[in-house]
Amino acid sequence: MKNGKNLTIRDIAEAAGVSAATVSLVLNGKGDISGVTRAKVLEAVASLNYVPRTNKSSAEPGETLRFLKIAKHGHTVNRDHSVFISDYIDGMSAEATRRNYTLEVVSFEGQPISSVAESLAGAPISGVVALGTELTEADIRLIQGLGYPTVFIDTFFDVVDANFVNMNNEDAVFKVLSRFHQQGFRRIGFVASHVETTNFKLRRDAFFKNMGRLGLTVDEADILSVESTYDGAYSDTRQLLADGLDLAECYFCTNDIIAYGFIRALREHGPKIPEDVSIIGFDNLPQSATMDPGLTTIEVSKRKIGYLAVTILDDLIHSTESQPAVKILVGADLVLRGSHEKLVQRSRNRAPKIELPAE
Repeated sequence: MKNGKNLTIRDIAEAAGVSAATVSLVLNGKGDISGVTRAKVLEAVASLNYVPRTNKSSAEPGETLRFLKIAKHGHTVNRDHSVFISDYIDGMSAEATRRNYTLEVVSFEGQPISSVAESLAGAPISGVVALGTELTEADIRLIQGLGYPTVFIDTFFDVVDANFVNMNNEDAVFKVLSRFHQQGFRRIGFVASHVETTNFKLRRDAFFKNMGRLGLTVDEADILSVESTYDGAYSDTRQLLADGLDLAECYFCTNDIIAYGFIRALREHGPKIPEDVSIIGFDNLPQSATMDPGLTTIEVSKRKIGYLAVTILDDLIHSTESQPAVKILVGADLVLRGSHEKLVQRSRNRAPKIELPAE
């Protein structure tokens, strides 16, 4: 069987059951082609690992790398995280420049993953870094199957044969829970999110695993689930409080944005931070340092992740033989500020309800 580099448009056309002209139009993003037909062509491209031929004048190896900033639903990749993503870009840009690449950034907001795939077909680029925050395993496989050297950042899949650079969520969450544990907290809550992203799931899994590792008991009533946007987290927390939420001593919030909304709702309801409830976030966004009190949070070097993505990509581009998938997890630091301090001895164990005798 031909390898991806030796395949022709006719091979793709035969696999997709369409004409060679149709394949050419799809690969070049032209023509009035139906979504169903485009999908057939792209599936054939992915399944056959087709590597598009490019004009030598426009796609010399090592010339251009493309960063795909993908926001499928925008619940996590949005304006609130613009600084976070810009740090990724800074790390990629610096290393790309050092290695004589040009880095271009292409954004996709609210578009199907097929649109992302179409944009890559025939593109005069040498490699791809894709923001995987909101991508599913199927999305990863589709982009990976297009044949370009590709690295995914801000996500991680154990069993997918692709290259990933992500933060070490399990290690980071262990540092959060260890800090609470060292301060004497035993009733530790977790503010999760029902928005589906891989990192959110990894942090949730890490919470349960590390609570067990530390010999701490998890009370399901202390596991909250809120929207991942600031307004959504605030609104959902207000509703939980209105419904009579019995607060834990402290909470680990899935990310800083959720922590901001959670804290605002708590303050409006009455509890003080950290006198009544201690809180730790994740991401170390700039606002976390300027809050009163400052938010204790997890710092992961986004620039390091961007740098590593380009380093791996450069190796793939210049390799003369097939390379095994590379999966890298970058460690984290706990940035200590005032929101997590245990200022007074507190006991928030639930007291039994006492029924008053009828008069």
